[in-house]
Amino acid sequence: MFPLGNVLVPGGVLQLHVFEPRYQSLVKDCVAAEDHEFGVVLIDRGHEVGGDDQRRPMGTVARMVQVAELDGGRYAVIAIGMRRMRVSVWLLDDPYPLADVDDVPDVDDTDQDSDEMLRAVTARARRSAALALELGDEGNEPGTELADDVLTASYQLIDLAPIGAADAYDLLCAAGPLARMKALDELLVGVEVINAFRLQNP
Repeated sequence: MFPLGNVLVPGGVLQLHVFEPRYQSLVKDCVAAEDHEFGVVLIDRGHEVGGDDQRRPMGTVARMVQVAELDGGRYAVIAIGMRRMRVSVWLLDDPYPLADVDDVPDVDDTDQDSDEMLRAVTARARRSAALALELGDEGNEPGTELADDVLTASYQLIDLAPIGAADAYDLLCAAGPLARMKALDELLVGVEVINAFRLQNP
């Protein structure tokens, strides 16, 4: 398990610079394993380095797709989010955080209006992302292409939208893609109000 200060979603890309000894051990074990997979969860409180963190239970299984060993035993890792999982019990952090987990598939809550909802939320997310960049915030490129299927796109929208880690976590936890898009749409209404105020009061 790799607790982090940000949320990884299924289909998302995770880039890691691994320098802490316990996570160097995790990388070695993942490379040696057949599936090269590990779990990623959001740190609720605490720090990524040194332990003593509090962790959210829902997370994402990530698969290492590229690993480069650097000087001093450090690693540069690129991983892809594969599927949701939930921690059922945390085990000892020896030699690195370990847990028993269960996969958490999305429910199919889509209906005849899902494609229309996807188009509307995507447009709102792109506008919000573009405005956030204009205001000097860090964020993803508003023109990022999204998948055609609603489930995958509902996760990609989390990365596209200019929202914080806590909100991204809540969206990760949504039961299905339609519930996720509806919740994101409500969040973006608030984001628009805040950014409109910032524009008027630079």
